[in-house]
Amino acid sequence: MATQTFYAQQSANRRNSLLLVLLIAALLAALGFAIGYGTTGQTASGAVVTAGAVVLALVLSLVSYFGGDSIVLAASGARQVTEQDAPQLLNVVQEMTIAAGVPMPRVYIIDDTAPNAFATGRDPRHASIAITTGLLQKLDREELQGVIGHELSHVRNLDIRFALLVAVLVGSIALLADIFLRWGFWGGRSSSRERGGGGLQVIVFILAIVLAILAPIFARMVQLAVNRQREYLADASSVELSRNPYGLERALAKIAGDREVLEVANRATQHLYIVNPIKKFEERSRGLFSTHPPVVDRINRLRALHGASPLTGEVAEALDQRD
Repeated sequence: MATQTFYAQQSANRRNSLLLVLLIAALLAALGFAIGYGTTGQTASGAVVTAGAVVLALVLSLVSYFGGDSIVLAASGARQVTEQDAPQLLNVVQEMTIAAGVPMPRVYIIDDTAPNAFATGRDPRHASIAITTGLLQKLDREELQGVIGHELSHVRNLDIRFALLVAVLVGSIALLADIFLRWGFWGGRSSSRERGGGGLQVIVFILAIVLAILAPIFARMVQLAVNRQREYLADASSVELSRNPYGLERALAKIAGDREVLEVANRATQHLYIVNPIKKFEERSRGLFSTHPPVVDRINRLRALHGASPLTGEVAEALDQRD
């Protein structure tokens, strides 16, 4: 496998993330215009409908933006730790914080033997990192550095804020589609026909119905793709901070290969963790879209940074089945 640089991986992940966000924004604009023109026959209505949906979604998102981290930490049963509780953990966080050039985050412990970790907070000055006791027990210092570097990269790259932007756009699409479909069900189409507007308006109205049904599903899939790109970016950024791809590579393999279930994780918080905490063999995993890239793919990208051959065969298959 050809050797890559973490700078090249970072650039590619940022570029892909931006393109996916622009795709969601274009989908919102298309849906808004189709609904506005299809129901009124006026082109200006599309912009008004789209702007209204975005403003409403932004207002609703402010609550989660300023209070979402506290809710997530409380729901996860996390407790803040001091240097007396976990000196090695805080030492690793401090050294990786210096490397990342960000303020020291609040550090929390989740009393669970399943190894995992996540970061939350709206910006580097209001960031928190939560680590399970299982992670501390099962990872060595080098592997712990890789995980902490990954989580601090989420903080430094403003991934929480980026995820909020994507959530606002996806939420706007879902909200706009739902309102339109409910309005259409209660006689909106007949009232639009009474106002006239010609054959083009009817075609656009039908297109609006199709978009209202399919756009939320497609937008959700794009949102998950954005999340996966940010995970790739955090992996590469962790290597930049630690200058060591081996630690994170081994940590990902250990976390993905561990069969213990993280009980406090749920569908609302699973995307925050470094590795999807909901395993394929769990009942609650059914019907879920993938919030994380395959661990084998992530490990192979890390191996490409030092020119190692990719994982294949039984090892790769075993990790893929558990991830």
